[in-house]
This record gives sequence, C-alpha cells and structure tokens, in this order.
Amino acid sequence: MSTSADDYDKLTKEERVARDKADREREAQEQAALPYRWKQQLEEVDIVVPVPAGTRGKDLNVVLGRKKLSVGLKGKEPIMSGELCQEIKVEESTWTLEDRKEVHIHLEKINKQQWWANVLTHHPKIDTTKIEPENSKLSDLDGETRGMVEKMMFDNQQKQMGKPTSDELKKMEAIKKFQAAHPELDFSQAKIS
Repeated sequence: MSTSADDYDKLTKEERVARDKADREREAQEQAALPYRWKQQLEEVDIVVPVPAGTRGKDLNVVLGRKKLSVGLKGKEPIMSGELCQEIKVEESTWTLEDRKEVHIHLEKINKQQWWANVLTHHPKIDTTKIEPENSKLSDLDGETRGMVEKMMFDNQQKQMGKPTSDELKKMEAIKKFQAAHPELDFSQAKIS
C-alpha cells in the first residue's frame, strides 16, 4: 500500500472505496504478470504453472521444500523458483501434470491460521486483510469447533428474541435444582439474575 493505516483511517468513505478499488486493480495486474496462478484457503495453497503443450512429467524439474519451491523444464531456467513466504508440510504437498500443459501444485500450510501475502518472497504481495474467505459449512468443522459455533448461533438467536442464552439457561436450571433440593430455604426475597 502507498500509505499507512493511519492515513487510511483519515480518508472519507468514498476515498476508501476508491483507494481499495485502485489497490485491487494494481494487485490484479501484478498477480496476472506472474508466471503462474494461485489461490489459497487457510489450510492450503494451490498453484497452476503453465508449461509448453506436450510436456511430459519426466521433462519437469519440480522441487518442493519446507520453505522452497522450484518449477521448470529440465536443462532450462526455472519458470518459478525461490523461497516460500511461509513453511509447508512437504510430505502432504503434491504436484501433478494436467493435460500435458499445466503443473498443478498443492501446498499444505504448516500454519493453518494465516493467509499468505504471496507464494514466493520476492513476488508482489496481496493485501491479506482484504481476503474474503469462502463460506464454510458446519459439517466442515471439527466437533469441538462445530459445537462452539452452534452455541454462538443459538445464543445470538436467543438474544435477538429477548430470550436467555445457553449460559443463562444453565444458571436458571442450577438454581431450580438447588431450590428443589433445599425446600426449607425461603427464596421469595432473593434477587436472581
């Protein structure tokens, strides 16, 4: 970006929209000039590297390292080569040759909670704060995370209807059980919230 975050905060809404649009156009041009296309999700990065039509697997020289990537034809300058911006799980990362004209590379991120600003450190960066992830389905989540999200959704629905949240319902249930277990106590003047 050409200015700091403080300068951005001082812009009007219209100026921010114009700045964001200009930044997206600049990023798109920079990314289009790369010798590959790439996309990512939090867990992985997928790269497509065009190669001459008719290329065979044995013609390729592909190196996947923990922090290194190189793709090219044997005996020629690599199409792309350099240090990855983040580390990958080499044993879970793969490459394939598709239709003898594209190398498809799948990289498994080690840090699955971080967006990559670029693939190779010397290539132009994208603004990761502007990434809009695809919507995931509850069924995609692990059990613990899914339970947490479902609880948050339930609590949000309850609040919107003016009803008690799951935590408030648990407290009310605990108080009812306590009152039932201790009928000798007078709760008529108790303030329970």
